[in-house]
Amino acid sequence: MADPPRGGGVGRKRRRPGSDPPGLGARPRLDPDAAGYFRRAAESLRAGLGPGSERGLFVTNVLEEAVGSALPLALDPSGSLLLQALLPEASPAQLAQLLCPLLPSLRQAACHPCGAHVLEAALLRAPRLLGEEDAGTLEELVLQLGRAVREELGAFSRDPHASFVVRTLLQVLGGVRVGSDAARGLSGTGPPAPRKKRAEAESEGPAEFEVPDSFLALLREFIAAFQENIAEFITHRVASLCLQVALEVLHRKLPEACTELCSSVIGYLSSRNPSAGCSPLLVFLKDPVCSRVLDKVLEVSEPRALRALYRQHFRGQLRVLAGHGVANFTLQRLIGAASPKLLGKVLAELGPGLEEVLAQGHAGVATALLGACRRCGASQQEALQLLMEAFHCWEPPVRRAACAPLFASLLPYEVYYAPGEGQEVQPPLEEQPDPPPALAAVSLHGSLLLQHLLHFADPSPVLRSLAALPPHDLVTLACSPAGSHVYDALLASPSVPRKPRRKVLRGLQGHFVSLACNKHGSRVLDAIWSRATLPAKRQIAQELAEQEQQLRNDPFGHHLVRNFALTHFLNRRRDWDRHQEAETKCRELFAEILED
Repeated sequence: MADPPRGGGVGRKRRRPGSDPPGLGARPRLDPDAAGYFRRAAESLRAGLGPGSERGLFVTNVLEEAVGSALPLALDPSGSLLLQALLPEASPAQLAQLLCPLLPSLRQAACHPCGAHVLEAALLRAPRLLGEEDAGTLEELVLQLGRAVREELGAFSRDPHASFVVRTLLQVLGGVRVGSDAARGLSGTGPPAPRKKRAEAESEGPAEFEVPDSFLALLREFIAAFQENIAEFITHRVASLCLQVALEVLHRKLPEACTELCSSVIGYLSSRNPSAGCSPLLVFLKDPVCSRVLDKVLEVSEPRALRALYRQHFRGQLRVLAGHGVANFTLQRLIGAASPKLLGKVLAELGPGLEEVLAQGHAGVATALLGACRRCGASQQEALQLLMEAFHCWEPPVRRAACAPLFASLLPYEVYYAPGEGQEVQPPLEEQPDPPPALAAVSLHGSLLLQHLLHFADPSPVLRSLAALPPHDLVTLACSPAGSHVYDALLASPSVPRKPRRKVLRGLQGHFVSLACNKHGSRVLDAIWSRATLPAKRQIAQELAEQEQQLRNDPFGHHLVRNFALTHFLNRRRDWDRHQEAETKCRELFAEILED
């Protein structure tokens, strides 16, 4: 007898991509002649049609044929891809003719993995056409689609495919494009898009665009629809994404309506299972789905509302939340949105427990604290002291010179200077006759900590520590994917004086070839070059020119040979000097213009 399916219960056949979703009836099929026509059209499109009258005529003819088979074509995997490719070039009349036959079967199309993409493409095309003369019908069709979705908002929002249509519709009605994770969807709800395709989707169209008043009026009506079933929109894994997009769109276009919806969310969560011990909101902060909604509420709330939230729900619980695997992310949102006054209260409560938070692996909380201090320009010295105390390098003062490698590796002083296997215990740094251990790895959050600290009003403690690093540690930092960005902060921060910056960069001398032959190190060297004086450029070029052949054969080094014009440096030094001087003057001129 065959083994039962995993998970128990009756086994289910895996649905093929593009097959009929359950509960929506059979998918209408294209007749053979139409299928053959659209297949040939797709092949012609893939073969390549240049811009011009030929392509315009092709788009017109195919879209005219598609009107008679709009629904079966939209639900067909190949037909859906064809329509998605053609809709960005459709005219208002063509788009309206295609939407008309889809509206009577809107739910079937929206809940289908192929049809949902077609509806998204049509909705994204509509705002660009509304300003044209014959766009009146198109506006009414979009409103009809929006009203139909609003009537069954819960059903559309729960479906993993129709949910994308709802989120796109909300953005179109509001006249904004949002780039949050909620607009893109959850991992696991579909195959991940290639990086290039994701980048194209994010850059497609303006971030804000004009929409008629009727769109904003319909968007306001969605607020009541969300409030009617607020519990489902907060707790459902897919539907909650629609609520998050609605909050972001309303925040940018209708702030008062956003405040109203935020109040509904907080009001519902605060009324669940009240207890005298703590706020019921804390229970939802620890839920992966509800915490995402609360993240968005904190992100779009006004400062006054944030203070009220802290006072009523967060105060006295920050260390507990910082130690929770889910709630710490929502706490980071609160810290990131805090005003200077609220930040001081958060730092006073959370700071003494920072070591425990870091030990639990929640370094993002510390990163959020420093980022907020950098943004507000407040409590910076207090935050630095608390961070050094957490890494055990505040006392005695001589240990402060070791703060940079400790932060970069996210290791406390005793662990970083712990003996290796088979070695004797090393004495404290102030008593060590030998050089300190080499920097082995740079963590992402460690790099972020250093970047924030370098943008503080007084970055001198970190600068002194970086300058004290041995050259091989500076090279390790530059060649690290995360650590290389520390040099970006070092070069870009307006609070870093020129002399300490040069002192740190001087430690890289003699290692420029190693940097040039590394993926991340070459980028750091390029950034240093772009801000270097002419004597410094000569020094870098001289060191690299001695290994020109090695650099030419290196996949990363050959770019620097070209960018630094090393061939000219070797053979035409005067021309090279004049060119570099001209580049420096041009850069300084543009810098003055930008400052003005």
